[in-house]
Amino acid sequence: MNPTGADVHPVEIVGLLAAPSHRYDGRPGGVVPEQAGDRREALEIRAGFGVVGDRYAGRPAHRDASVTVIAVEPLTALAADLGVPPFDPLLTRRNVVLRGADVESLRGQTFALDCGEGVVVLKGGRAANPCAWMDVVLAPGAHRGMRGRGGIRCAPVTGGVLRLGPAVLFVGDAHHQPSSSRTAPGA
Repeated sequence: MNPTGADVHPVEIVGLLAAPSHRYDGRPGGVVPEQAGDRREALEIRAGFGVVGDRYAGRPAHRDASVTVIAVEPLTALAADLGVPPFDPLLTRRNVVLRGADVESLRGQTFALDCGEGVVVLKGGRAANPCAWMDVVLAPGAHRGMRGRGGIRCAPVTGGVLRLGPAVLFVGDAHHQPSSSRTAPGA
């Protein structure tokens, strides 16, 4: 715990995605749709709106689930379980891919990510359940294997920018402080 009461975890943002349209539409097929244009170096997130440029942003039905977050480690473990090379985590179509975070434990919790460009506070919600396309785009068995480790859907409480690279994950009270006034972990 840091002096302000929040759990502080150094993490890495290894993938960011904003999709203006649905890529895995209809029944899973043999051809993986082109997705390179959805990959981002940075995402702008707006409170009560979602990821700017994403198909779910601003839609009332997705207000509490407009940002999806997943951890890369469970995907790596699943690939090993299935005997295949590590997956490209962005093929899961989650907006934010983290390394070093237990994302599944954030369901029902308010947490924050800080890349140094403003704190993005998210309210963790329900599981982001995988679709049958995972068996096509990742590997046979991935759809079933991702259950319970497919990430979470979140409501954006504050806005800000997330960038690829190092970040800090805050779980607890301190995530409401701006990054410029926060004491660095270990200080």
